[in-house]
Amino acid sequence: MIGALSIIDQTQLPGSLCIINLENAEQVYAAICNLQVRGAPAIGIAAAFGLYLAMRFSFAKDKATFLFELTQKQRYLCSSRPTAVNLSWALARLKQAVINCSTQNIETLKEVLLIEAQAIEKEDAACCRAIGLYGLSLLNDGDSLLTHCNAGHLATAAFGTALAPIYCGLEQGLELKVYCGETRPLLQGARLTAYELKNAGVDVTLLCDNMSASLMAAGKIDSVWVGADRIALNGDTANKTGTLALAVLAHYYNVPFYVCAPYSTLDTVASSGAEIVIEQREPAEVTEMWFKERIAPPDITVYNPAFDITPVELISAIITDQGIRYY
Repeated sequence: MIGALSIIDQTQLPGSLCIINLENAEQVYAAICNLQVRGAPAIGIAAAFGLYLAMRFSFAKDKATFLFELTQKQRYLCSSRPTAVNLSWALARLKQAVINCSTQNIETLKEVLLIEAQAIEKEDAACCRAIGLYGLSLLNDGDSLLTHCNAGHLATAAFGTALAPIYCGLEQGLELKVYCGETRPLLQGARLTAYELKNAGVDVTLLCDNMSASLMAAGKIDSVWVGADRIALNGDTANKTGTLALAVLAHYYNVPFYVCAPYSTLDTVASSGAEIVIEQREPAEVTEMWFKERIAPPDITVYNPAFDITPVELISAIITDQGIRYY
């Protein structure tokens, strides 16, 4: 039995490397909502451990009651962020593990939840390396890459998704140049991707999101690499807002545009991107966060979607842990 989930508080990076301990479902829920933990795979892992923490002190006397309580906590945690499919996938997997367990012993069922959460974390680490090696086959020594948001160590259990091929390339001695967009309004590129790539010894350059077109026009980008929070059956992809703009630019300038994600990110229900729910976030993220003073007029209406949908026709390939998929 474990008493807490330890995570890096990503809202404190890059200024401070702060480890926080989450001891119950409410704290895990808040950490996901507030982006203290973020990135689709990491959210799924955190939610899995959150469900275990929610149930570890259950006083249920039988399996039916235990499952009823578990379902309530599952729905609660699932509502923390609606777009990342790994969240609902991980929680459903834990519930199914309990359903499949023949025992009526409540303590054993709690142990099943913990074992399944640990398995998801371990599998994600292996998944990251597989994505990295598949993606590496699309890279050449000396390539210049553009990435958006953060899809590296901080978003997963290991190498990341979109950054995994870069780390695999680094291991094999490839010289790669990486440009990372700042990723307004939450600056995951500036705060997180730049931080982790610089610490890993990668040649990385930060740019404002609206500077990407000039780089592509100058022929300085060989390929674009992004992660995904949900991929519809037809290949339409939800990723951090701003991804669609990069995909349009890459298509115009004939630059390959690659999406990297674990196979678990593929939605088995949504037939296209039109069916993916897009999370709307607080206006303050646009009007005042990261600034000493508010930069917008009071009471201004703000449009702040967390994600946008990139249609499959703009995606060159989707790299998963099970191989490279072309649509």
